[in-house]
Amino acid sequence: MADPSTYRPAPGAIPTSPGVYKFRDAHGRVIYVGKAKSLRPRLSSYFQDLAGLHPRTATMVTTAASVEWTVVSTEVEALQLEYSWIKEFDPRFNVKYRDDKSYPELAVTLDEEYPRVQVMRGAHKKGVRYFGPYGHAWAIRETVDLLLRVFPVRTCSNGVFKRARQVGRPCLLGYIGKCAAPCVGKVSADEHRALAEDFCDFMAGRTGNYLRRLEEQMQEAAEELEYEKAARLRDDIGALKRAMEKNAIVLADATDADLLALAEDELEASVQIFHVRGGRVRGQRGWVTDKVEDVDTAALVEHALQQLYGGGDGTVPREVLVPALPEPAGPVREWLAGLRGSQVDLRVPQRGDKKDLMATVQRNAQQALALHKTKRASDLTTRSRALQEIADALELDSVPLRIECFDISHLQGEDVVASMVVFEDGLARKSEYRRFQIKGFEGQDDVRSMHEVIGRRFRRYLQEREQTGEWAVPEADDPGAPEDPAASGDHGAAASPDDAAGPQVPAGPVDPETGRPRRFAYPPQLLVVDGGQPQVAAAKRALDELGIDDVALCGLAKRLEEVWLPGEDDPVVLPRSSEGLYLLQRVRDEAHRFAITYQRSKRSKRLTAGELDSVPGLGETRRQALLKHFGSLKKLRAATVDELCAVPGIGRRTAETVAAALSSRPPATLAVNTATGEIIDDSADAAGPTAGTAADAAPQTAPFQETP
Repeated sequence: MADPSTYRPAPGAIPTSPGVYKFRDAHGRVIYVGKAKSLRPRLSSYFQDLAGLHPRTATMVTTAASVEWTVVSTEVEALQLEYSWIKEFDPRFNVKYRDDKSYPELAVTLDEEYPRVQVMRGAHKKGVRYFGPYGHAWAIRETVDLLLRVFPVRTCSNGVFKRARQVGRPCLLGYIGKCAAPCVGKVSADEHRALAEDFCDFMAGRTGNYLRRLEEQMQEAAEELEYEKAARLRDDIGALKRAMEKNAIVLADATDADLLALAEDELEASVQIFHVRGGRVRGQRGWVTDKVEDVDTAALVEHALQQLYGGGDGTVPREVLVPALPEPAGPVREWLAGLRGSQVDLRVPQRGDKKDLMATVQRNAQQALALHKTKRASDLTTRSRALQEIADALELDSVPLRIECFDISHLQGEDVVASMVVFEDGLARKSEYRRFQIKGFEGQDDVRSMHEVIGRRFRRYLQEREQTGEWAVPEADDPGAPEDPAASGDHGAAASPDDAAGPQVPAGPVDPETGRPRRFAYPPQLLVVDGGQPQVAAAKRALDELGIDDVALCGLAKRLEEVWLPGEDDPVVLPRSSEGLYLLQRVRDEAHRFAITYQRSKRSKRLTAGELDSVPGLGETRRQALLKHFGSLKKLRAATVDELCAVPGIGRRTAETVAAALSSRPPATLAVNTATGEIIDDSADAAGPTAGTAADAAPQTAPFQETP
């Protein structure tokens, strides 16, 4: 590890001009490339106290052994030079681009005597008209197959075309009407070029006039009793409309624009671009970015624009819509205008159709990032490497095949709950998820909540081991003795059908009476808590109180993604590109998701609770039947027992219970409209928000149960 002070430039040696700088390691390899409006303050910021630097930046400057820079005249030149050097040197600490490939485009070779329609990739050629890019080549071929019925332009290669001219016989497309067969003289070169130009006009968005012309021709043919011609034109119109559906109009003003959106987390970002030409989405592309350097959304946008247009093979449209403007935005606008040859509007859409379309691009970016993470998590080699990295970083005796993670969730101290998620062999085991209500105290105290939950989980573990005869339970006077299972509140159950991933193999010992796996009998090799030193210390204290010393423990703090071990003053910092850190983040994020989902459901149920909810023996179905029959709680409260018995499913005993429960409670006070002074009748009030609400439609759970 190098000391940055050994290669720090002398004071005053760094110029204040715009420029691009390179950090090199001891072997002379370029490890980072950056640009600056003024080189002196930017480079000086790298040589401050390491404790004040971001961990990724600190790693970079300690890996480097030298720094050099190149002065340019403008920020635009700096932007261009930075992109060139990143492509040339591929620095390890710069943003990395995956899926950096050329995307297929629909091309019409207007520079040839007989223009040809084909799929092309790579750099644009002079004299060729391009449409796209498209995400997949098959999308182009589907569109072309529909359009060839109306615009029978040749699609064959030059070799096939010459062979057909020699033998005087067209190919199959010429026989079935999807090629005008200029190879055998069915149309002249000028007529064929006119077809190709009509094809280009249609793809460019000028479709309205052409469709109207075809409809007029169809009507004329029908009036002249040329029904076969009219039917053919009708089919042509249908083919064109189907082709238009594949490139649906999204902006009404024939806009030419590229829309760029991002979805990001601490380690990666997904970039999605929609290419809109003539008001239609003509193509889509995207890639996944490794956030190796410490960058925000604005910087990611700048990198993505460099990637998209820097190679010179991407046409810059009149508008480029982004989620955040680069800082500063002026040089980037200037650079894009230079590539286009005219003004480019680089901005963030604020309202209207363009903002709505940007939301669609954003959703695509989020889905692409989720799909990428799913593929990454499902790779066996990657998971094995992640588990090994965790074992090495935490100095474990073996890889943690079972990882449990706990998280606390609440809203300003109310509805405090906790979640336990389980990952086995790097994959989520949703049938093993558990959730808890905090019952030992009231209010907000994450550390105390973590201590309670860890203690309850491992007391149940000791009880299960004792029942199987594998572990002796401490004596009752032992402080670590488990409490009564029925009072512990840890009656976990399998995940709900929405969360279940299908049939699961029992993970722990099986209960001989029920044939089901014992809920807490299988301990983890690694226990992860969401938080830093305080949460880790609380979990460690809970384990010590129970005499458990064979479960590894760590905490993952959100701010800098640091891994904390019990009793350590300094955290373990895993590399940002580490698969082990990625797995720990997935486990932590899943625990957070599961906890906050449960907390929201409890809050929703509490806020929507009505007077009928606490009537003993009255379930959701009969509650809804009563409210539907009487129409409101006011009428239900006034009903007699005999009237209640008239409701299907309500017996006399239940009716008496309902009548007694409602009569024992005072009626709700009248509500007054403060604007008009009018008394609001509660005839529409059906037991408060309970009636028909989705939150209350969930099955009722016993007060002591904590089922996912």
